Parts: sequence; C-alpha cells; structure tokens
Amino acid sequence: MPTPDALVGPLLAWYAQVARDLPWRRTSDPYAIWISEIMLQQTQVKTVMSYWHRWMCRFPTVRALAKANFQDVLKSWEGLGYYARARNLHRAARIMVRKHSGALPRGYRELIALPGIGRYTAGAICSIAFNQPEPILDGNVIRVLTRIFAIDRNPRETQTNQLLWELARRLVERAPRVPHPPPRPCSDLNQALMELGATVCAPRQPNCPICPVRRECTAYRTGRTAELPRPSSRPQTLSRRVLAFVISRNGRFLLKKRPARSINAHLWEFPNLEAGDTNFDLETMAKRCVGFRPRALRPLCSLNHTITHFRIHVDVFLGAMNKPLPRTSVSVRWCTLGQVDELPLPNAHRRIAERLGALLKNAGATNVNRVGRSLVEREL
Repeated sequence: MPTPDALVGPLLAWYAQVARDLPWRRTSDPYAIWISEIMLQQTQVKTVMSYWHRWMCRFPTVRALAKANFQDVLKSWEGLGYYARARNLHRAARIMVRKHSGALPRGYRELIALPGIGRYTAGAICSIAFNQPEPILDGNVIRVLTRIFAIDRNPRETQTNQLLWELARRLVERAPRVPHPPPRPCSDLNQALMELGATVCAPRQPNCPICPVRRECTAYRTGRTAELPRPSSRPQTLSRRVLAFVISRNGRFLLKKRPARSINAHLWEFPNLEAGDTNFDLETMAKRCVGFRPRALRPLCSLNHTITHFRIHVDVFLGAMNKPLPRTSVSVRWCTLGQVDELPLPNAHRRIAERLGALLKNAGATNVNRVGRSLVEREL
C-alpha cells in the first residue's frame, strides 16, 4: 500500500508548480475562503468565479453579510442554484456576529456547529484558512484516493467512507513533517488533492502520464483507473410537466413567493402548478393556480430545466386580469417588469421574465418598465 511519505512530498511539489490561479487562493481571509467553499459545492469553478467576485464586493465581511436583507442575499445568489446554501450562509453569519465577534471560529467543533457547514467544509476552512491538519473528502479527493489505494468498494458506503477519511487524515497530518515543507503545508496538501482530482485524475480519461504520484498509484500500476471508483447508484430521472401563468394587469405581473422549507424557498416565481397529464382544461388549471379565471390565455413559451433528479417541462401562458388589483401580501406581489428584475427568481422563471421582456420590446415599448397599460394586454 502506498505510504504517506511516498505521496505527500510529490503532491506538495507538484501543487507548488501547477496550482491554478483562483481568486480565493490569493487570500488568507477565512470569510472569503468559506464563501468559496460553499459556492463550489455542486458548482463548477468557472461558474463560481464571477459570483464570488460580485459577492465579495457586495458582502465583503461576515458583518456585512449578517446585516444584509435576506432577499438581497438570495438575489446575489440567483443562478447558482441549491439556494439552501445562501440561506445557511446568511444564518451562519448572524450566528458568528452574536457568538464569535463577527469572525469565523478557528475550531473545527465550532465551525461544524454552524448552519451549512459539514465535515468537509469545516475541514476545508480549518486546513486552507488556518493551516490546521484537518482532512477533507469531496468528490475529487474520493476519486484520487480510491485510485491510489485501489479501493474496490462503493466510496459512499459507511465503512469505505470512513476508510477514505482516515487516509485523508494521514496525508494531511504528514504534510508539516516532510523535508522542507512549504509555509502552509496542510493548506497546500488538501488543495493539491482537490487540484489533482479536478485537473488530472478526471472521472473519465485521466491524464495519468502527468500525475505526480502515478508510480505510487495502485490503479495505474494495475490498469484499473477506468474501473475506480465504483459508481454509486443514482436515482432514476423522473419527468414532470408544469404549467406557468404570466398574468398581467395595468403593466404589472403577478408573482408569488415560494414557501419556506420547499425547493427554492423564499424565491419569487410566476404562478405555476403541475399538470399530471395532457388531458386538462387550461382555463380550469389557470383558475386553480391563480385564484381567478384569466382572460384570453395564449402560449408565451416552453422551456425545460432540471432540479435534482427531476427533468421538468414548463409550458408558459400569457393571460390578463380584468378586476382591480387585489391587495398584495408578503407572499404575493404585482410587479412591473423592472421590479421583477430586482427580485430573486429561480432560473426557469428568470428565463420566463426574459421572454416576457423580449415580447414587450418587440411590441414597440420604449420603456418596458413604465408602460401605463401592458402591451401584452393590448395584444390580448
């Protein structure tokens, strides 16, 4: 079995030479590192970079984030998905202000007690921000360790997962004891493992000839890199059909806020409901969705999107309301298109808003945010 001594030195030397120049690697600010780690969960580096820059300008410190309006936080997160991450960031920042003087705690136990910070994130902050010998285990590191040590079992199973955590711990604990260690050996070692998985030890067609530890990698020496790690069973992809309704009245459009503890909680969206099959009466479905029967319903667009293991087809319809505008509430608003743009929307509903804006522009509005009477209603 490969030993920590044989792996850690080459990994540190390799990382010092080839590490990507990522913005959160240019700082030792624990807050900035925390934000990057949360954003990088389930999201590609190239997507995160622009979001991270904007976030750090908007909320540069824990206290700035804690003081921010929650809807502003969601708006800044819009497009990254998995919005529970943004909610947990906001909650954790407020806890840090109350209990930790507005700073990230340095201790693993204090970190893991915060909302949205699990074992991996706590280890990443401790090692990368504070150079503590705490292990990390994300998808990239799992792949690297599974191949190096030829672990021929499902890495998500409890016993195998515990073994991988232990291997990761042995490596990071060895990092400060190698000859001539870098200034931040624990930070560099954990980032080297992630970098190797992200850039060399890819899921398919890994670039083994340039791997710094290929001579120690059991899977490489035995020709088993394509077999490992063993794939986990994935839930079956399910198809759903949704009807969405863009209802206008005097240049304003009806939006509803998603309930708490639901997918995309607290984001705003056009009224919608699931259509079980193709045999439905559109006007009846519209009344069930918005609470009244809109007039002159007609198609606006169709789009597809995916949430977790659901593949969702959305048919969007335009309609108008003849009655006076009802009172708004904390969960229902009538908004101009400009106001819609200021609200945090799920990706699918942001695309609907963009289609609506294009329709208004094509209809000849000089300022679609100030039309006295909606051009959509005129067309209807």
